[in-house]
Amino acid sequence: MVFFSIMALVSAALFTGAAGYITLVEHPARLQLDDGPSLAQWRPSYERALPIQSGLAIAGGLAGLAAWYMSGEWIWVAASVLLLANWPFTLLAIMPTNKRLKAIRQDQAGPESRTLLLSWGKLHKVRAALGLATMLLFAWGLAIVA
Repeated sequence: MVFFSIMALVSAALFTGAAGYITLVEHPARLQLDDGPSLAQWRPSYERALPIQSGLAIAGGLAGLAAWYMSGEWIWVAASVLLLANWPFTLLAIMPTNKRLKAIRQDQAGPESRTLLLSWGKLHKVRAALGLATMLLFAWGLAIVA
């Protein structure tokens, strides 16, 4: 039980750290670039972050569900649902923006791509918030177990 609890917390902390870095550091720095370079930087960043963040969300969510199964404590399932909520949120809310950004060639970047990147940044803040809430709930759950 403790193994799954720690794995859930570590996965959520890594997810939150990655999402927080993107939200607080990388994306604001990206927006200081001109439109073309800003869009050009977003593409490989997104492609590299996608498997890392999605994998951490799955690992943390499954570990949290295992901790819930073994302990019966509601906090583990609540936190797992929050972390796993990043998947449908990404697919339903962020993916349409991602597709529109991917469709714009770098030499066509301009006000539309800038607006989309600004919107993407706001949407990504939700992912960071979900991660932070999850991490706090998992830490609380671990404190209950210990």
